[in-house]
Amino acid sequence: MRKYCEENERIKRRYLRYIKEAKRQDIKSVDKAAAAIYRFETSNGFKPFKLFHIEQAITFKRQLEASKNPQTSKPLSKATIDGTLRLVKAFVLWLAGQPGYKSRISYSDAEYFNNSAKDARIAHARRETPFPTMNQLKHAFDNMPNETVIQRRDKALFAFLVLTGARIQAIASLRLKRIDIVEGCVYQDARDVQTKGAKTFQTYFLPVGEDYLTCFTEWVEYLRDDLLYGHEDALFPKPAMGQSSEGGYAVIGLSRDNWSNGTKIREIIKTAFTSAGLPEFVPHSFRKSLVKYGVDICPTPEAFKAWSVNLGHESVVTTLSAYCPISVER
Repeated sequence: MRKYCEENERIKRRYLRYIKEAKRQDIKSVDKAAAAIYRFETSNGFKPFKLFHIEQAITFKRQLEASKNPQTSKPLSKATIDGTLRLVKAFVLWLAGQPGYKSRISYSDAEYFNNSAKDARIAHARRETPFPTMNQLKHAFDNMPNETVIQRRDKALFAFLVLTGARIQAIASLRLKRIDIVEGCVYQDARDVQTKGAKTFQTYFLPVGEDYLTCFTEWVEYLRDDLLYGHEDALFPKPAMGQSSEGGYAVIGLSRDNWSNGTKIREIIKTAFTSAGLPEFVPHSFRKSLVKYGVDICPTPEAFKAWSVNLGHESVVTTLSAYCPISVER
């Protein structure tokens, strides 16, 4: 079966370069656009884009509705379908203005990639996501083992999440040089920390409990004083693999390298909650827990504004609208 069209590849390359360089989208967004366009090509048998017809868009939508997620074997979510259609629509709109395509594709043709009004409402509906209470966080933290070096790292990571509400990509890329124990803060410098939107800001440890601060402080001191880790070494290093005393290949300690993504962090947090008999809360839900706690303890609007800035938000409106849910019962 045909897997590509040479002519399409050339124009796709131009488009992907356009959204990366002119529209300043990051590489992940470019990859998503490329995947959506390839999915459309697959649905029409890799016909040249110059032979585009609105029936191809209609067929593509029907195929997306019938497709299943390869990992879960469940139908694609409304949000996935809606996002895929929007990415392909943006490409067709751009294509309609390019030399050689203007006479074959009109701007109105792109409208056929619109999702149905009903499905679009479902895809964009705001839904409440569960988040742990401060008591649940403390219970999971207290239940975590603290014997091996890997267990100490995992518990310190949990404590750091509660102290800062940092995003997992930032945590995965943090190095020791960004931690100031004396001032009680972490400097999230976008030059080497993977912050959202490449923002640079300073986060002070939140007043959430001495146990968290003690655990994290002891971890940093252990890395610096006992293991002699330097400024460029990872704050939460990957395990070092090697030959064990029993002759097998196993974890033999810590490396000095960062994780490449946040997958392992999700697993650590998931295990911490399930081992304590709690639901599988995700790391990002800690931010909601902290905002809810901040609403309860901040005595003035100015104090809550400081709490919001500490989480990396430029506007307190973002904090309240996205991270301060009000239950139906409330």
